[in-house]
Amino acid sequence: MLAADPRAIARAMSLVEDETPAGAELLRALFARTGRAFLVGVTGPPGAGKSTLVDRLTMIAREEGKAVGVIAVDPTSPFSGGAVLGDRVRMGRHASDAGVFIRSMATRGHLGGVARTTGDVSLILDAAGKDVIFIETVGVGQDEVDIARTADVTIVVLVPGTGDEVQALKAGIMEIADIFVVNKADREGAERLVQAIAANQALQAYAPEEWRPPILKTVATTGEGVAELWGSIAQYRTRVATSDRRRRARYEQRLHELLSRAFLTHLERTLPPGELDRVVGRIAAGEVDPYSAAAELMNRAVAPSGSRTLDPGSRP
Repeated sequence: MLAADPRAIARAMSLVEDETPAGAELLRALFARTGRAFLVGVTGPPGAGKSTLVDRLTMIAREEGKAVGVIAVDPTSPFSGGAVLGDRVRMGRHASDAGVFIRSMATRGHLGGVARTTGDVSLILDAAGKDVIFIETVGVGQDEVDIARTADVTIVVLVPGTGDEVQALKAGIMEIADIFVVNKADREGAERLVQAIAANQALQAYAPEEWRPPILKTVATTGEGVAELWGSIAQYRTRVATSDRRRRARYEQRLHELLSRAFLTHLERTLPPGELDRVVGRIAAGEVDPYSAAAELMNRAVAPSGSRTLDPGSRP
């Protein structure tokens, strides 16, 4: 995997995605070899052209000699449980390029636009020597904000002609942008959308030294404006992302997730079989409120229990 063998990378990702003990051990072993890659999050509503934009950005990165990883988070298939590979199909031109590794991930029911293990999978690509990792979210819409906790820079892609630009600007997704992209800018209404975003920004107070998200227009199908976008990504990396603020927030979030998972695993091991179902039944019957039940379970879980060791990477 460290030698960038694609089969080894794929096997490692599968271990991590399945949240196996072997995957957790692998992440422990390779963490010291991570930290070089720059993570670029690309998010926005369905149909905004995110996949085509990532495809074009990958071309530019490869022209500069950079090794590229792409994580395309796709909807989960209701039949197989795997990813619907629409995004990967659109990036087919890179399939024979040894310097590009593309992985489609199913959300597996996780909300927020990314899969629960997206950050872990990016660590594998980082350790495998990728210089830039593009993370394309599933495109769920207004609440797709988890990418801001995962990537070093977040690009919000919007498209004119959706019918309600004002509603889009009120969404939480607008608050996470480091760079705004109005894609399909050859359509009618593109300039109006740019002005609406600028008007929204005017309501916010930016300090003189603070990064003000630029608003760029692109036509990803032809490549128009993509070079300027790549330049803005580089500028952001130089001015903002070199600080530890973003990565510190990412690892803080990841630590919280691991601790939560470890506690639930410990709770399921500590309680008698069926106890959680019994407590849920009591709540449903109105015998106890959920807050008191949670406090009771917490007290039972943290009570002294010998020399038990909690393992955030383990599974019940």
